[in-house]
Amino acid sequence: MTTDQIILFALFGVLFGFLIWGRIRYDLVAFAALLIAVLLGYLPYSEAFMGFGHPAVVIIALVLIVSRGLMNSGAVELIARFVVKPDRPLPVHISIMSVAGAALSAVINNVAALALLMSLDIGAANKAKRAISLSLMPLSFATILGGMITLIGTPPNIVIAQYRGTALGEPYQMFDFAPVGITVSLVGILYVAIIGWRFIPERANSGSLEGDAGLYVCEARVKDESKSIGKQLRDLYPSANEHDITVLGLVRNGKRLPGFSRMVETRAGDFLVLEGDPKSVEKFMGAADLDFVGAEKHGGLRGSSLTILEVIVPDNARIAGRTAIDLRLLYRRGVTLLGVSRNGVRFRDRVRRLPIKPGDMLLLLGPEERMDEVTAWLGVLPLADRRTEVIQRTKALFAIGAFAAAIMLPVLGITDLTIALGLCVIAYVAAGLIGGSDFYELIEWKVIVLLACLIPLSGALESTGGTTLIADAIVTQTAGLPAWAILTVLMVVTMTLSDFLNNVATALIAAPIGVSVANSIGASPDPFLMGVAVAASCAFLTPIGHKNNTIIMGPGNYQFGDYWRMGLLLEIIVIVVAVPALMVFWPL
Repeated sequence: MTTDQIILFALFGVLFGFLIWGRIRYDLVAFAALLIAVLLGYLPYSEAFMGFGHPAVVIIALVLIVSRGLMNSGAVELIARFVVKPDRPLPVHISIMSVAGAALSAVINNVAALALLMSLDIGAANKAKRAISLSLMPLSFATILGGMITLIGTPPNIVIAQYRGTALGEPYQMFDFAPVGITVSLVGILYVAIIGWRFIPERANSGSLEGDAGLYVCEARVKDESKSIGKQLRDLYPSANEHDITVLGLVRNGKRLPGFSRMVETRAGDFLVLEGDPKSVEKFMGAADLDFVGAEKHGGLRGSSLTILEVIVPDNARIAGRTAIDLRLLYRRGVTLLGVSRNGVRFRDRVRRLPIKPGDMLLLLGPEERMDEVTAWLGVLPLADRRTEVIQRTKALFAIGAFAAAIMLPVLGITDLTIALGLCVIAYVAAGLIGGSDFYELIEWKVIVLLACLIPLSGALESTGGTTLIADAIVTQTAGLPAWAILTVLMVVTMTLSDFLNNVATALIAAPIGVSVANSIGASPDPFLMGVAVAASCAFLTPIGHKNNTIIMGPGNYQFGDYWRMGLLLEIIVIVVAVPALMVFWPL
């Protein structure tokens, strides 16, 4: 071992130690390690920041944006409507949610897939009066498994694909991961749905994912050609109950009809008076085919990305003592007063004609980029973490078409995936599915910086012979064993690292080792690279190995030691299934 190798191994050892420790942000740790490597002369200054332009970094950023665009269009919600029924037996519920989660993770980022389905799973658990912990961890594991199916499903696949392009001259394509990924995912889902969930401790629910959202009185318009036209108001009660909404009455020709108007048939142009929390109101409006006040001001293919913001009215607010119509809020500022919450007190005034009092909580709906300016003008105070994206369901087909085109362009060889996803993002911005102000907020910059810093660092380790040294050690320790056994050892080592390190970091370090091992034993590098991709993605023993496991820890009321109970056997199953599948689809 040379001096350079010793120093670099020591640097990586310190890097891994800080990453596992977790007290310092992992992007800062990686950035510091990069600068140290440059100062020590292992990287030229001109190449220090080349990782930020690496295709893998760009693709990961674009996938996060495209995933949000698909969610904002309601394309993903179309699937979600059919997967949640609280009265299903738990194994059936877990099976359906897991299949849906895996399928979504194959086409959007697996973190985004979990974020969408998690709220549905929590709602189903609360309605069924069972512990959230029993179904939330299986859902997380299923989304991790499903991410292995395509190139864009999980960051390790993107890293491995781009590394193959650098090392072997041609990157993996969109569906090269599918044969092994589908095989492993199906077996893994069978395990979590039938056996795995039984190992999870049944813990008391920690409460709502969103916190204690207030109940608002809102109005929703029955739009032309709505499927609710002609139905009596009571016919909408089952859907309202499903979405935790109370239908309070009906407004027709500008006047609130007496009582609850249960027997009145709805007409186009009527307004339903609803009571519920913001997310429930938004979802019920989608299910009942209703529209919000002022839709004509915000709608259209070129409309802005919309958000619902909860604010509280202080004593000195401009809107205190006045109505939304007095201020001409919609026409002057392009923002709709969607609902009002007044300490649980109901009122019969029209929402826009209600004099606002200090202490009221308001729901404001409008373009994301305009909300800060409008709240400052109104003198109201936004509530932390109380923004709800408005699903623009009329754009679902457009969003699906744009995404399908982005997938097909590289498949047909017209352009590469980076350019195709970039064109998809531009289309989503032009259609108002993604706002200009929140564009950069959708990118997870800590992961981007981590990846951009580790790419040149792993290159330095490879150029100094460090990865070859590790590969030789693996080959030496497994001397005499068949190639499939060596592949198994590599996957076990990679999977163990991924349980404690970021999976992107694990893939970057393990990919060159896999190629070196394959070259040392005269085998094809493809099964070893694919094996690294599978193993780096499958982190099921801890809450820190994969972001999805971290996300569910609070809502599921899990403890650190809960994950290995179901995850250990799953990791063994992944190895047992993946190695033969690799040998079939990617012969050694």
